[in-house]
Amino acid sequence: MADKIKVLDPRGYPPKVVGKRLANRPMSLDGKVLYLIDALFDNADVFMEQLRDWFATNMPSVETRIIKPRESWKDDPEMRATVVAQGDVAIMGVGL
Repeated sequence: MADKIKVLDPRGYPPKVVGKRLANRPMSLDGKVLYLIDALFDNADVFMEQLRDWFATNMPSVETRIIKPRESWKDDPEMRATVVAQGDVAIMGVGL
């Protein structure tokens, strides 16, 4: 098998990615609003519900809200603005 296989991504060429600093971590999540962002990948909704249940059982002082972008693979400025305005922290779920 001297031949090599070439695999192409049907979505085209990815944009150039520029690294950014991670967000600062809060000292505690007590009393905070945590947005669970369902990124619309396969099974991400199931994972977000399980994560919400975990927080309800183990950290009931944390208010969790699940939010979804309008489309997969596209930036949703309105969703981001909601998370920034109303939330303290966020977790983005990408599914399985």
